[in-house]
Amino acid sequence: MREIDMPGKYNPTAVEAGRYDKWVQEKRFKPSGNKKARPYSIVIPPPNVTGKLHLGHAWDTTLQDMIIRQKRMQGFDTLWLPGMDHAGIATQAKVEQRLAEDGISRYDLGREKFVEQVWDWKNEYAATIKSQWGKLGLSLDYDRERFTLDEGLSEAVRKVFVTLYEKGLIYRGEYIINWDPKARTALSDIEVIHQDDEGAFYHVQYPFVDKETTYQGKHYIEIATTRPETMFGDVAVAVHPSDERYKALVGKKVLVPLVNREVPIVADEYVDPKFGSGMVKITPAHDPNDFGVGNRHNLERINTMNEDATMNERAGKYVGMDRFDARKAMVADLEAGGWMLSVEPIVHAVGHSERTGVQVESRLSTQWFVKMKPLAEQALAMQKSDDRVDFYPPRFEGTFTRWMDDIHDWVISRQLWWGHQIPAWYHKETGEMYVGMEAPADAENWEQDSDVLDTWFSSALWPFSTMGWPDTDAEDFKRYFPTDTLVTGYDIIFFWVARMMFQSKEFTGRRPFKNVLIHGLIRDEQGRKMSKSLGNGIDPMDVIEKYGADALRWFLATGSTPGQDVRFSYTKMDSAWNFINKIWNASRYVLMNLSDDTKAELPADRTKLSLADQWILSRLNATIAAVTKNFDKFEFGEAGRALYNFIWNDFADWYIEMTKETLNGDDADAQTTVQSILAYVLDNTLRLLHPIMPFVTEAIWQEMPHEGETIVTATYPTVDETLANQQAETDFNSLIDLIKAVRTIRTEANAPMSTTIDVLIKTADENLQRIFKENEDYINRFVKPKNLQISADIIAPDLAMTQIISGAEIYVPLAELIDLDEEIARLQDEVKKFQGEVKRATGKLSNEKFVNNAPEQVVTAEREKLADWENKLQATQDRLRQLQDAKA
Repeated sequence: MREIDMPGKYNPTAVEAGRYDKWVQEKRFKPSGNKKARPYSIVIPPPNVTGKLHLGHAWDTTLQDMIIRQKRMQGFDTLWLPGMDHAGIATQAKVEQRLAEDGISRYDLGREKFVEQVWDWKNEYAATIKSQWGKLGLSLDYDRERFTLDEGLSEAVRKVFVTLYEKGLIYRGEYIINWDPKARTALSDIEVIHQDDEGAFYHVQYPFVDKETTYQGKHYIEIATTRPETMFGDVAVAVHPSDERYKALVGKKVLVPLVNREVPIVADEYVDPKFGSGMVKITPAHDPNDFGVGNRHNLERINTMNEDATMNERAGKYVGMDRFDARKAMVADLEAGGWMLSVEPIVHAVGHSERTGVQVESRLSTQWFVKMKPLAEQALAMQKSDDRVDFYPPRFEGTFTRWMDDIHDWVISRQLWWGHQIPAWYHKETGEMYVGMEAPADAENWEQDSDVLDTWFSSALWPFSTMGWPDTDAEDFKRYFPTDTLVTGYDIIFFWVARMMFQSKEFTGRRPFKNVLIHGLIRDEQGRKMSKSLGNGIDPMDVIEKYGADALRWFLATGSTPGQDVRFSYTKMDSAWNFINKIWNASRYVLMNLSDDTKAELPADRTKLSLADQWILSRLNATIAAVTKNFDKFEFGEAGRALYNFIWNDFADWYIEMTKETLNGDDADAQTTVQSILAYVLDNTLRLLHPIMPFVTEAIWQEMPHEGETIVTATYPTVDETLANQQAETDFNSLIDLIKAVRTIRTEANAPMSTTIDVLIKTADENLQRIFKENEDYINRFVKPKNLQISADIIAPDLAMTQIISGAEIYVPLAELIDLDEEIARLQDEVKKFQGEVKRATGKLSNEKFVNNAPEQVVTAEREKLADWENKLQATQDRLRQLQDAKA
């Protein structure tokens, strides 16, 4: 046997050690530089530098790596560009949390020193993330690595801001925004997570100022609120103009309890007359809808809270109190003063900050906004053009469209210190505002806006800013933009995907990517989302340490269909490892049985190929076609199933076993042929597998006879029509069916391979007779018959086990082992099974819609199945009657 460096058991640690660093050092992941090749580019969704990568990142990047590795092998000029996101509020919150453990706040340090601390954090976690990319085997071009706060991207961000401002699409104004009191910053709508909280409707009396006025005999109206702490900002009560109940009250005034402020009752279309009493208090500085009512009625805006959600000087005696403490105190005072009518406990959806988790406040604030309607309309129009973005699965385009149809202006300013500082300056004396790419010439007389931009503002530019834009002559921009495929989760379609689409269309005139592949979320075995609170998170590095990167990648690649969630389980990881171990052992057998001069090439003379040789080559060809087709559709689960079935069943369990007879025989020419085919099939199989399992395929391939230095840049297999042989597949499958049938009989009769048996094969099909007789060596090896008969004239013994296959009946006389009653019962079950199949197929073929609308080949195949089931049913019924007669 040939000497190879492959131990008897797959060891992922040994296989993966040092291999990735070697690829990187040898620059295997860089674009080919072949200007004649079609470019194919992907930009990595930049992970936040807030911590380590989780399983979702591993899934996301594995899919991208599979795509780019396959395209690289197919001869594309591939670029997979890496990078990370500064992640504004998320990163700042992490650093502030770390400082708080030492009793330090960012205000103690000041802006400059605090930002230095954040850069230290970024450098620490960026190094960790890069090492994790390596563990996963990601084929990234590190020479092009970008960061959303690097110099080039900062220039792109300023360019976009200034351009949109000059077009009137960025403006500054006082509006109600979502406010995070812990991070002390504005949030966009999609950074707010709504969750059910316990609360209450507080029903409060608002007395009429005019003592003579009454409603339903009472000198007050009833107002229900969930947030009594905002009452100090009340400036009106509103009713619907068509609400007949309250028409006489419009224009009257009521007194706000505790505040003693007289406020008018106004009529406004905003009010829903069917909700509650049809009367609502109006607090323009603390509610977005009230803000609109206040504008229409020229009402005062009274902000009663500080940035940290404590009550300010407009809150009377409650000044300085936390908002929730103030609520309790005010409720107690309302009750003591006789104003509280009732308290009704409720559970309602309340907005919380995605990053800090605290309850969000609606707060009046001066912020920067992007006017979204024109940009959204452009992006929606793009989707009706040839330059559209194709979503996989297509249903997710609906998510994008719905959000863009119902778009609101985007608040882009954040009251943070970490991020892109807004390129606006205010004159220290005149208050004049200047917006530009650089600071004014007399910078000492100006003060830059202290706010930074929402982190999604810079990441929205990622596909083109990373390619050198705004320099439209940059080589990478001209060659690799628009990119080809974006891979991301469905949870950030509106956060990120939509924003990339409208920014790309606005600034480059093109789509940012051709395809967007949407995957789901990683969940635990019970289907729960992984979270710190549940303690069910899985570190991908721990999984790799135990099972290897290839096993994790196989599970992630084949665990679900596009758009669907996947459940992680260690049972599935065990299966993935077992599959790789099967590949390892099959490869080891092949390599040990090659000669020193074997090449992974087909024999020049294919006329001497055995049925098994022709079958495995045809099956390989079909597998290449299936895997390539499913990769193109991003159906990686289907591609994985095709590979698994071919490797485990066709190659390892059948063909390799078939070759042992030849390899241990005396026919040198036959041995040479089999060695070539084994090498050829294994070589192509490893190439097909490489995008999913880069490490183990490289390790095995290096032990093979091969051309080239690495499988990373080896040519990807293509379909060879000369190898397609449906007749060989049909014939060989008949042989497999025969062997399986006899094995089934042995199992049911408890007759091990050491027990001698006679095998009688009754078939009138001359082709089947030829196949079985020409392949008696295989039958003898796998069935171990004492006596083998193949004929159309066989008379079935009374006491025998029976199996029916397509075109043949198989009998094994086992008079001393068989229980006649059990065999009759088994055949009765078989009859029921075949009757069910005949009924199903008959029903399908009697359906006119199916027959008229299905492709002709599908209908033909169904008719062939029906004929086969009918033959099997007839043969089984005949045999059942024979045994019943014999017993009688």
